[in-house]
Amino acid sequence: MLSFSRDFSFDATATQQRIMDDALLAIKEENESGRIGYYTLPETSLALIDELEEYRKTNALIAGGKIKDIVIIGIGGSSLGVKAIDSLLASKSESAVTLHLFENSDPVNISQTLSKLEKESSLFIVISKSGGTIETTSIFKTIIAHFDLDLDAADKERVLVITDAGSSLSKFADSYSIKQFNIPDNVGGRFSVLSAVGIVPLTLVGYDTKALLSGAGEFLDRLFSGEEKHLLEKACYYYENAKTLSINILFSYDNDLENLTKWYVQLWGESLGKIDSRGSSVGMTPIGLIGAVDQHSFLQLVIEGPKDKTVTFITIDDFENDLSIPDVSLRHIEKTDFINGKTFNELINAQCAATRQSLRDNAVPTDGIRLSRINEENIGAMIIYYELLTSLTGSMLKINTYDQPGVELGKQILYKNLETN
Repeated sequence: MLSFSRDFSFDATATQQRIMDDALLAIKEENESGRIGYYTLPETSLALIDELEEYRKTNALIAGGKIKDIVIIGIGGSSLGVKAIDSLLASKSESAVTLHLFENSDPVNISQTLSKLEKESSLFIVISKSGGTIETTSIFKTIIAHFDLDLDAADKERVLVITDAGSSLSKFADSYSIKQFNIPDNVGGRFSVLSAVGIVPLTLVGYDTKALLSGAGEFLDRLFSGEEKHLLEKACYYYENAKTLSINILFSYDNDLENLTKWYVQLWGESLGKIDSRGSSVGMTPIGLIGAVDQHSFLQLVIEGPKDKTVTFITIDDFENDLSIPDVSLRHIEKTDFINGKTFNELINAQCAATRQSLRDNAVPTDGIRLSRINEENIGAMIIYYELLTSLTGSMLKINTYDQPGVELGKQILYKNLETN
């Protein structure tokens, strides 16, 4: 279960209510018209789970229990969401299957990851919506060469492809009779984690992806039925203060939330940093922090630096780990003995509460998201929460939330430079 709180006041005026009503109508229209497809994924992706059950039976390597490593080759929207969910669930899983990611063209990282893998225990999943992502195809070629994969023979069973239907990668899979799953045309990469992009590898690793989709679907239904006013009011607050509060910080109090903050940074930055309908540059810079570590670094800037930031705190009520501070007294540092006997769960949440109060006392707007515990259902709700918040804010800003012309420009320059050198 997720619960929400905020320290900034918001009593909607008639104008603000109209802005919120219009934004909610806009994303409902995106959903009902079929223009934007991520809204339907909590329902439509259930069919993927059924298809994967059949795939497990027909793939001799999986059926024979030989696959112990699921290896994703993808970048950005093709990896960040999967990595975020796996990071949160891996420590609680009893699965014998491990997820590995090749997501950057860093040669040292590629070599180190290759050294951890054995061909016989690996299933390689190539993910690219466009089918021609240069980092992904380059790493895939490296894997083929490193493991001497024979895609014309039995090794085709240890490769999966996830891409748009009809893409160059899809045609590659067809030509080698490699199993592929398709991403809906109306689902953008950074909104795709609840599509085949996430559901296929996460299901194969062993996570309860039905619960993940259920959590997302239930939260989506609450918003569309008018029960989640918090989300609309938060989007409106961001919209109305976008020029003065131009930096949005996600301060997560759990190491395993670090990759979720990275997913949020891509989702928020790539979706909202745009030229609006009036030709003006808009957008709020996303920053991800981890508590309590970043209390000892970035927090100083937030409290005494420019008052141009909002901060969202994420906390976990129950870490399901009762590790406590031992009743040990050490000479000269007895002043910390008051904490003896308390759990680290209590300590980290007390650190969060104190940090949030320090910001409130210094006029920094904050809000909070509390997860009762880490499980698939709560993670699904968190994923759709931020996707919906992004869509609502983008609608209010009068921008195209779903394109990324700035990213495409960089790709065009890269292709041109490499082709001419």
